[in-house]
Amino acid sequence: MSGRVGDYDQIIEHIFFQHFEPGVDSVVFQRQEIVDAARTLGLKRPSNLGDVVYTYRFRRLLPDRVREAAPGALNWIIRLAGRSTYRFDAVALAHILPTQGLVETKVPDATPSIITRYALGDEQALLAKLRYNRLIDIFSGVACYSLQSHLRTYVKGMGQVETDELYVGVDKHGAQYVLPVQAKGGTDILSVVQIEQDIALSAARFPALICRPIASQFMGDDLIALFEMESAGEGVKIVTEKHYRLTSADEISHEDLRTYQMRTP
Repeated sequence: MSGRVGDYDQIIEHIFFQHFEPGVDSVVFQRQEIVDAARTLGLKRPSNLGDVVYTYRFRRLLPDRVREAAPGALNWIIRLAGRSTYRFDAVALAHILPTQGLVETKVPDATPSIITRYALGDEQALLAKLRYNRLIDIFSGVACYSLQSHLRTYVKGMGQVETDELYVGVDKHGAQYVLPVQAKGGTDILSVVQIEQDIALSAARFPALICRPIASQFMGDDLIALFEMESAGEGVKIVTEKHYRLTSADEISHEDLRTYQMRTP
């Protein structure tokens, strides 16, 4: 564990247990408490206070002691709760993780070779592969068009939010959609907080469109997991999960094609 991440774990754990009481499902804290915790623990003050919270909202799991304190089978997430204010909330689904062993679907890889050569394996490379291979269209069954990457906007009650890429689409009946996409590469973890923000962004900026939030994760250089999410009464849920393997067209056999035909409704 790096020194920075180790410090972050100590800081966020200290803040949590300053407020936590057994049985509660919500814990509020202020940004200033990051400075106070570092001082109390004898750690160097983080140069970017926001990065401490951002790390556990969007990049990595909370420390074990914090996760073990969640009531029942719930998990903690960190939500915005006002200006410089955050809240640990216990929810059923906190992180979106690919299902191991799920069936794969081979798709002819249309990624330009120069993109493949220089791709770094991070979220930008993943977004490029989604775009060039029309994977959002294939996954959603809707004709989709990339509208904007890294759209940032202010959402009432949340503050500034950002989605990795925003698609709009239309189906055969003429219904129109907005599909915000979150992408993770490497060891970063997809958080339901990002999906909640995408849903709120879509409602604020595109209220006339049907929102279909998408999460995507590299499982390997050529294996991509896609999830369609929706907001249910008890929180965000996974509607559909599919795994797509990008490969050359001649590596898709007749047997593969027969299998895919059997899946077609």
